Amino acid sequence: MGFFDGLLGGRAAAFDSGNAATNAIELTRRHPTVSLTKQGAATGNLRVNLTWRMRTSDFGSGSRASLLRHPLKALKPPEILGHGQSMVNVDLDLGCLYELTDGTKGVVQPLGGYLGDVNAPPYIKLSGDDRFGSGSGETMYVNLDHREEIKRLLVFVYIYDQTPAFDRTQAVVTLYPGNGPRIEIGLDERHPQARSCAVVLLENVKDELIVRREVKFVYGFQGELDRLYGWGLQWGRGYKTKADR
Repeated sequence: MGFFDGLLGGRAAAFDSGNAATNAIELTRRHPTVSLTKQGAATGNLRVNLTWRMRTSDFGSGSRASLLRHPLKALKPPEILGHGQSMVNVDLDLGCLYELTDGTKGVVQPLGGYLGDVNAPPYIKLSGDDRFGSGSGETMYVNLDHREEIKRLLVFVYIYDQTPAFDRTQAVVTLYPGNGPRIEIGLDERHPQARSCAVVLLENVKDELIVRREVKFVYGFQGELDRLYGWGLQWGRGYKTKADR
């Protein structure tokens, strides 16, 4: 198991989510930004969801026959080929670097149990840690009713495993505002050695909430994303406990 940048933090209570929109806006290189304010979607809980699945090309031709002979295998976590002959599980984690208007900075992420709070600073809450890319994935909530206290948020994804495998997963980060269309950002670029990805930046620019696609892959972890975006936090090596795994 590899080490990861982490910050210590407390755990917060769970809470209910809001409703999702039925249509979508896809952020791409050609169309990288959208204004939540102009969409009338700058209030309520913004739900940020990470889902992923394995690329079908990574599985051998005998996989289907194997499942027919052993149907219970479908209940096991998805596996990918590592560098060599071993098999490893893909464990993508969703996180968020935040900066508030009063200068407070920090991170919300599964590592260290720093899950945040939706009704108090930083007004961000991570619902839990999906280890295997289930249908629901990982979900984070941002309380946009406190948008005037939020300066910028950087949503990122990192791989908790020794084997980088962004090129073997089909990962999507979807933003579900309390009103208006959902916003989708696909992590569809090929960076087989990358361990982290800055996905989307939400900024408060002159009282307008702007969402901008980033999709910048790096070969390090949170500390490297911090340096790339100038957050200025102090990072150390972190591990998941057995309970977190």
